[in-house]
Amino acid sequence: MEVKAEKINPYVNDTRPKTDQVRDMFDSIAPAYDFMNRAMTFGIDKWWRSLAVKMIRKHSPAQILDVATGTADLAIKLALELHPEQVTGIDLSEGMVELGRRKVTERGLSDKVTLTTGDCLALPFADNSFDCVTVAYGVRNFEHLDRGYAEMFRVLKPGGMICVIELSTPQSPLVKPFYRLYTRTLIPAVGRLISKDTRAYSYLPESIAAVPQGDRMLQLMRDAGFTNCLCRTLTFGTCSIYTATK
Repeated sequence: MEVKAEKINPYVNDTRPKTDQVRDMFDSIAPAYDFMNRAMTFGIDKWWRSLAVKMIRKHSPAQILDVATGTADLAIKLALELHPEQVTGIDLSEGMVELGRRKVTERGLSDKVTLTTGDCLALPFADNSFDCVTVAYGVRNFEHLDRGYAEMFRVLKPGGMICVIELSTPQSPLVKPFYRLYTRTLIPAVGRLISKDTRAYSYLPESIAAVPQGDRMLQLMRDAGFTNCLCRTLTFGTCSIYTATK
């Protein structure tokens, strides 16, 4: 099933596949990524991750896969708070992964957290390998969401849990105008000042607006084979956490 988000590319006049464009974009903005995340969300992204980790805790996963791991914020948090046997992170961008590896080393987690580059739509792992699969702010960048969910379903063990954190669009008529002004005007302006990639932070709000949300996202998960699919919206609807089991 093709969805609108798959047609939103980082670079408007670039004819390459979205996957290649996303890789180059994150390589470009990697040095500014963590700073921009904190600034854009006023630090609330840390709270969103904390809630997701609490939701995962009761499953006591031993082997965790963090897809689109970026600079490894969630992978590190999972390792520190849940004490699994192993956390494996995978991301398209070598620039992001390299920064993540530095953070892993600084926290003394090199024996617990392994980061690698690879295509999230063709995961280099065997079937039924992980007790939990996570994605934080990454599924809207997938070139094919259905293939992404199919791959995560494949590598998840029966009974395992998936947890997806994704930015979303508020539905409240009181919040919407302020949200639109912030995401469509202020974030791109600050992004152009901080990052060398002038397009990346315009792509961000466009991709949020286009990604399936709520029931539409849950249906994608069901179509991939997941059950017990649930959505929890946070902070006036600006973030959603989706969970399901295999």
